[in-house]
Amino acid sequence: MKVHIENIGDYLKKHEIKPSYQRIKVFEYLLNTKEHPTVDDIYRALVDEIPTLSKTTVYNTLNLFIEKQIAVVIVIEENETRYDVEMNFHGHFKCEKCGKVSDVDIDPEVINFDSLNEFQINEHHLYFKGICKDCLEKEKIKN
Repeated sequence: MKVHIENIGDYLKKHEIKPSYQRIKVFEYLLNTKEHPTVDDIYRALVDEIPTLSKTTVYNTLNLFIEKQIAVVIVIEENETRYDVEMNFHGHFKCEKCGKVSDVDIDPEVINFDSLNEFQINEHHLYFKGICKDCLEKEKIKN
């Protein structure tokens, strides 16, 4: 489940976003990481390449992406905001040991949404928490 975009600048323009160097780099980072990064993660990853980058710029860029509906906020924990550019219907799994957040394929045809027929749904989030397969494997090896 990986988004593929040929030209990020054109993609941003298509969504009415001026493709500045910093915006292109932030979006490129989101495209190329599966980790669902935080503002701090993005800042740390890009600041060496873009010394003029600030956390405020990263935050404002992400808010613009959300406003233009090319990224979403993931809030699994109250004190942790992460970002994702995968806009197709899917869920997220957060490992309680290593903290990694992974995409989870979910078939919307299998979910019964009938009880929501009388509501207007503006956004949806499906989150799961537990122990990821990598951490489970590490536990097996220890024992």
